Amino acid sequence: MYTLSLHARIADIAAGDWDACAGDDHPFVSHAFLSALEESGSASARTGWLPQHAVLRDEAGAIVGVAPLYAKSHSYGEYVFDHGWADAFERAGGRYYPKLQCAVPFSPVPGPRLLARTPTHRDALVSALIRAGEDLDVSSVHVTFCPREEQEALAAQGFLPRLGMQFHWSNAGYATFDDFLGTLASRKRKAIRKERARAVEGLRIRPLRGAEITARHWDAFHRFYRSTVDKRWGQAYLTRRFWPMLGERLGERVVLMWAEEPDGTPVAGALNLLGRDTLYGRSWGAAREVPFLHFELCYYRAIDFAIAHGVARVEAGAQGQHKVSRGYLPVPTYSAHWIAPRGLRDAVDAFLARERPAVLRQIEAIAAEASPYREVAAQD
Repeated sequence: MYTLSLHARIADIAAGDWDACAGDDHPFVSHAFLSALEESGSASARTGWLPQHAVLRDEAGAIVGVAPLYAKSHSYGEYVFDHGWADAFERAGGRYYPKLQCAVPFSPVPGPRLLARTPTHRDALVSALIRAGEDLDVSSVHVTFCPREEQEALAAQGFLPRLGMQFHWSNAGYATFDDFLGTLASRKRKAIRKERARAVEGLRIRPLRGAEITARHWDAFHRFYRSTVDKRWGQAYLTRRFWPMLGERLGERVVLMWAEEPDGTPVAGALNLLGRDTLYGRSWGAAREVPFLHFELCYYRAIDFAIAHGVARVEAGAQGQHKVSRGYLPVPTYSAHWIAPRGLRDAVDAFLARERPAVLRQIEAIAAEASPYREVAAQD
């Protein structure tokens, strides 16, 4: 009933067809975002992210499902780490790469990956991804940072489920930032107020959206991005051309928290994308070290924005237990992994069976023991 085709450019798929399957809740899986990655040279064979976007058609030829899919020659830029699996398999004489990765490149942002019109089409898309992995003779197919319901659909067809952890802030209907602070233990409130006061000394900080973000801002932000990458010994996947493309194509959904000197000299920036009910933290960088400025731009200004605009959640990126004391609590993230070689699959399955309960225990322990909120804080 269905046929699957793989496409080396998202431009080969009409934006209307893609977005009809993707919906408008999550900007990271929009045709606009993914095409900006490709056309800017950021997601490409050169960077090890070769597009192989999946398109599922019904018997009438109508597109009923799509998935952002890449052939990967490494495991960087994914944030769900399988380096150990690759190393073990290759030491045993296997070939782990290339693999297929259903993901948003360089973005550890939870959201839909199986972009289908109905649950039936979603299940057909899962089957088609398995067939693609078999036909291409790859070691594995990975679907990362998907919703729980997608993980369950993938697991029903043989994918191995995996849990991770991020730290998200939830808006309990606060009218002001002080309302949010009022829910915290007193020492946490005091610490945050001190951090915010230190961060803004001598700086002008404001959110910029859409047309407010000019070429001058993008030039500076790219310098910030490269500086951050250099400090962390990473690879600068995102090119200078990506940022203005992003701004042009996503418009008001781009929110840039911006810090500058009184004379207008750029100091730091934190890039966010706005979904229907969530503000997603994306990238951060600075021209110089300023105490607590990272927390101010990435966490507190994001909360300010969410409160002012009635946004339900802030997802401030991967990792970082330091976010807990600033109101961001641990939540599980989900991925699923189809492993073709039987020996590797059995080993990964056994590993994940041990890892999943450990991750859940860690989430529960952090929420109970480190939460800054008064109702679960040890003392006020």
